[in-house]
Amino acid sequence: MRRRDLLKATAATTLATGLAPRLARANRAKTLIFVPTSDLAVLDPVVTFNRPTRNYAYLVFDTLYGIDTNWMAQPQMVAGHEVDPDGLVWTLKLREGLRFHDNEPVLARDVVASIRRFAPRISFANALMAATEELSAPDDHTVRFRLKRRFPHLPEALAGPGGTVPAIMPERLASTSPYQPVKEIVGSGPYRFLADEHVSGARAAFARFAEYRPRDGGAVGFTSGPKVTHFDRVEWVTLDPFSAQAALSRGEIDWWESPSRDLFPQVARDRSVAGISHYMPAMGILRFNQLYPPFDNPAARQALLSAIDQNEAMIAVAGEDPADRYDGVGIFATGTPLANDAGIDVLKRPRDYPAAKKALAEAGYDGEKIVIISPTELAGISTLSKIGAEQLRRAGLNIDFQEMDFGTVIRRRTNQGPPDKGGWNVFFTMIDRSIPNTNPFGSQGLRADGKAGWDGWPTSRKIEELRAAWLDSADPDEQRRIAREMQTQVWQDLPFIPMGEYWQTTAYRKDLTGIVPGCFATFWGVRRA
Repeated sequence: MRRRDLLKATAATTLATGLAPRLARANRAKTLIFVPTSDLAVLDPVVTFNRPTRNYAYLVFDTLYGIDTNWMAQPQMVAGHEVDPDGLVWTLKLREGLRFHDNEPVLARDVVASIRRFAPRISFANALMAATEELSAPDDHTVRFRLKRRFPHLPEALAGPGGTVPAIMPERLASTSPYQPVKEIVGSGPYRFLADEHVSGARAAFARFAEYRPRDGGAVGFTSGPKVTHFDRVEWVTLDPFSAQAALSRGEIDWWESPSRDLFPQVARDRSVAGISHYMPAMGILRFNQLYPPFDNPAARQALLSAIDQNEAMIAVAGEDPADRYDGVGIFATGTPLANDAGIDVLKRPRDYPAAKKALAEAGYDGEKIVIISPTELAGISTLSKIGAEQLRRAGLNIDFQEMDFGTVIRRRTNQGPPDKGGWNVFFTMIDRSIPNTNPFGSQGLRADGKAGWDGWPTSRKIEELRAAWLDSADPDEQRRIAREMQTQVWQDLPFIPMGEYWQTTAYRKDLTGIVPGCFATFWGVRRA
């Protein structure tokens, strides 16, 4: 309690000396002030899939296709497309009036360069490029894919949403390596990024782009539909939880992206605040480093299936109310088209820690340290990491639990060195539904082609074969059958273990309307009542 009181006092000082006077000068009627889950540290939407970068990218950049609230791809920057009868040529036509923030028109050659840049960082788009014989811009408003083989998921592969955003940017910037950040932020989305107002660790600002032309008609989706804006400015401020709570109550901010579950009841009691307890689902996962013992051995990974307790993990993260969480969760997000219960009994039967210890010993584990890395400042992941580490201890693992800031965790996760030389054995994280863990190519955790894949670097020939089969299928029933077979295979190869799923919260002043729950924080359609 003394620590909490100290944080509250620090928060009050921060508001009194920094945030409040600046906000008092802002034109509050025309400015939306938002507190993200963490600081906007990386600006290039291609080089990282961090949540703040993803959210900001959809403010500043637009995409060729977007996702509606039924998780279907819809035209966004494209007016539409035509497909030849053999399915091998797709012709995309850009909408009229698209302009970049430097007032240059969006041309097909910009789109081609952008696709070539983001595809290596997005497995779905990379699969599209592998199936492409030629990608060209026959004229300023036409993009053409000539394929080696049919690719029925082309719109989805170019749509996102994902941590890594398939952002369209000018050719001069899109020529940058996808592994190096661009030098300048120029998008064509509804807001311009104000580089001269960006203070890393503190704030970011965006101004409405007067030349942006929303799509005509249709419903607002997660990343699709008419992106109509009602604020001249959007400002993001980075605050600790107690500062954010105080600022929201006083009307100094408008929207707090995701209060933690332990603070949410107090936030929601404020009569001036709308507290949404079911805003965006997120799945917890346990991710193994499969390059080194003991988890290079599938038997060691399988041993932990009798130790992981999804219900306990989600209670720790989300609280006791079962309406706020799910257990019995498979590899795809609950309620999405490919979610299924194939083989889920491996995680639903009573936990058996002696059996897990025995299976680990039979797999060759002999008490070596297991390095778990965990962020200090992200409450949900931190809590999941701690309860997950405790479950692994019960299974007999010798846990070396190392806490660090999230930026260090991200860098450490990419280290392919041995765990005792700066590497790691296990990390826990949250994958929100917008990554999206809704299909075999949206879910980064399912990629199983070794060192080319996501941190952990699993290898499974069978999982890769099933991913390829899903990619070739245009039939929804066949796609669902493949998804069930894939989930069954995951329990054998275990690129990750699902830790359950829970609903994240959001909170905003009651004079705001138009906030769409279900995916992530978007700013079009939001207005003051």
